[in-house]
Amino acid sequence: MTTVSPQSPDPDKPAIILPPPRPSLWVRLRTWFLAGIIITAPIGLTIYLVVITIEAIDRNVKSLIPSGYEPERLLPPNLPFGVPGLGVIAAVLLLTLVGFLFTNFLGRSLLHFSERLVARMPVIRGLYSALKQIFETVFSQSGQSFRQVALVPWPAKGSWTIAFVTGEQTGEVGTRLGRELIACYVPTTPNPTGGYMVYFPREDVQVLSMSVDQAMKLIISCGVIVPPEKGVAEPPSAK
Repeated sequence: MTTVSPQSPDPDKPAIILPPPRPSLWVRLRTWFLAGIIITAPIGLTIYLVVITIEAIDRNVKSLIPSGYEPERLLPPNLPFGVPGLGVIAAVLLLTLVGFLFTNFLGRSLLHFSERLVARMPVIRGLYSALKQIFETVFSQSGQSFRQVALVPWPAKGSWTIAFVTGEQTGEVGTRLGRELIACYVPTTPNPTGGYMVYFPREDVQVLSMSVDQAMKLIISCGVIVPPEKGVAEPPSAK
């Protein structure tokens, strides 16, 4: 068997495809620096946000605990360092205890009595009722608020944006307009905590298969982080 060796390049003819130039030291240093930022920035910002959140909860919770009952009393004395997160643990235990007390008959009776007192206060009753309904809707295990991601025409026909389905019962709004509407929350970019509550016709709401977490990443990153496509989701069912 004869082996054909590749022809040696002719030194008199210029190369058609030139090899990439060797990067200079400055280019390599800049590449390493940017790579370091990409690697450490998400980790550092995550740790920073977790730490300041825990510290904020610790400060607010510890200020409510009577003197002499601080969680630090359960730790060995003369520790050379502080233990963060004790306020968070105390808040979780306190909220769990309150939930346990007010889910029995006596607790529910006391809660109903307190709500009747609040209902007699002109301004406070409206605020309390609205906040209670919001928290019951958001934290309800059977509710669908903020659990579906949709594509809606915003801010005008022909353009689309990500929104969260907040409700299908539009009440008087749907009755006045004489059509079936879907209430959606349209967040702003890159800060999704601000946005608009908009009613859209059901046929204009295209429910997506992406999760709420994936939609949040898409919004915060201004469209840079695109979640993988899983398929077409079913539209909201009519009730």
